[in-house]
Amino acid sequence: MVSTKLYAAIYVVLFVFATVQVVVEEIGLLEEAYWLAFGLIIALSLIKALFVAGYYQHLRYEPRSLTYLLLGGLLAALALTIASSYSVT
Repeated sequence: MVSTKLYAAIYVVLFVFATVQVVVEEIGLLEEAYWLAFGLIIALSLIKALFVAGYYQHLRYEPRSLTYLLLGGLLAALALTIASSYSVT
């Protein structure tokens, strides 16, 4: 069983990452250096998603095959999102 201290620490990390994302948007970095801000926000979102899936959804303790299945679905959703963005523009 994972300790409450670990969950609390992960919550704090997620809170800090979310705060950094808001600060990036509020200081106007999106207008000045769009691609830098975009990359930073995407990277932080990916890290947050991995923390949530790994610990709060307990994938860290599941068999690796289940993790690979989830990653395959994630890659498929990402590919469909990217493909649909070309039809929108």
